Amino acid sequence: MKPDENGKRRFLQQAVGAAGAAMLAGCDRLSTTTWFPAILESGQKLSNAVHHLVGARTSMAQEFAEADLSPTFRSNGTSLPDNSQYQSSAKGGFADWALQVDGLVEQASSFTLARLRAMPNRTQITRHDCVEGWSAIGKWTGVPLAALLAIARPKPSARYVVFHCADPMEPGGKEPYYESIDMDDAYHPQTILAHGLNGKNLPIANGAPLRLRVERQLGYKHAKYLMRVELVESFEPIGGGKGGYWEDHGYQWYAGV
Repeated sequence: MKPDENGKRRFLQQAVGAAGAAMLAGCDRLSTTTWFPAILESGQKLSNAVHHLVGARTSMAQEFAEADLSPTFRSNGTSLPDNSQYQSSAKGGFADWALQVDGLVEQASSFTLARLRAMPNRTQITRHDCVEGWSAIGKWTGVPLAALLAIARPKPSARYVVFHCADPMEPGGKEPYYESIDMDDAYHPQTILAHGLNGKNLPIANGAPLRLRVERQLGYKHAKYLMRVELVESFEPIGGGKGGYWEDHGYQWYAGV
């Protein structure tokens, strides 16, 4: 055990007494077993299942009026991907950019920004809730993800939609950001791939040329700088196998609000 951990242990022992210390010791022993972490993971899955049962998956996130728009919509996370290919595309107004939709689909497809803008779009004014503790209301315009899935035609084995992004989270282009949702959220009418914010083209700081809006989940699920949409049966071969960059680092996969 590290010295700082010893200090924390002494403080907790004084705070909760002998009984509390015994409980903490028991937790330490449990954490070293192979079965207890599995129980915790199954508990998270149960929590997700209960959340889905209690709240109908078709329920809509609250939508607001233009008078409710925040004065500014701050950038969350990366404001400019450290990716030379992305930066080159951005300088050209994303004229050479295209979103790839593939994986467990009958028809792999490619969508330029012009094609997406020409498709039937949806505009919604919603609140973005960041896990860091701030919120903002913005007006988003984009293509319902369901419209792209209708073209690609998911195979029956597809269970999740994975969003691969242009922003690397580690130096040297390592660990590109990714996120995922299940098919229920993929077909939700408020799940859109947004190319517009507050009546203008989506700014780079907010995820241009395209970002996910999955309005009933916390901000880290709203992947920015989209490059590829992949339909999969399992997360296991992707990243750390938990369904998203932050999930691989301990966040919950289902981040419902």
